[in-house]
Amino acid sequence: MPTEPGLSHVDAADQPRMVDVGAKPATRRSAQARARVTFPAEVAAKLRAAGYVTPKGAVLAVAHIAGVMGAKATAQLIPLCHPLSLDKCDIAIRMEGNDALIDCTVSCRGSTGVEMEALTGAGIAALTIYDMCKAMSHDIVIGEIRLMRKSGGRHDVDHTAEGTVHRDAGTAGIDIAPVDTADLDAIPSRPPS
Repeated sequence: MPTEPGLSHVDAADQPRMVDVGAKPATRRSAQARARVTFPAEVAAKLRAAGYVTPKGAVLAVAHIAGVMGAKATAQLIPLCHPLSLDKCDIAIRMEGNDALIDCTVSCRGSTGVEMEALTGAGIAALTIYDMCKAMSHDIVIGEIRLMRKSGGRHDVDHTAEGTVHRDAGTAGIDIAPVDTADLDAIPSRPPS
């Protein structure tokens, strides 16, 4: 089966390859991706009441760090991605009803785009939220993970008009309330293995 035009990650023999970006000029690249995690209503209520802290720890804070780590590790996770030196990686997590919306924004100066880093950062943060909360329910759903915008390459993309992005620069988008430890009794502890 011949390779379709525009598939840059396969060669003429339909074998996977890493794209040669050596001749491309380095430009300022940025991308933003969003992931959605939907909680059952009772789980969302317990999390809100407990300040988003479970027996495993501060859910949103840990997911924030995991998202940054995921974005930085993209080339180790996605086989044909180029390793990039990120200049910036911001994770913003906000609750909207029973959903956690995770925005990962990354940028660098390079010869290839950073959308995979943004998607990976948002996805790893979502997986971390699931892991931190799975003892409460296995009905938590990691939904859509999508590119919201990218710029600096051959094609700019902007889907933000479809879902406005909100940022609170003062808290990096994380809303962590003080926790009364008595509230933790409402959250089931991890069952013994």
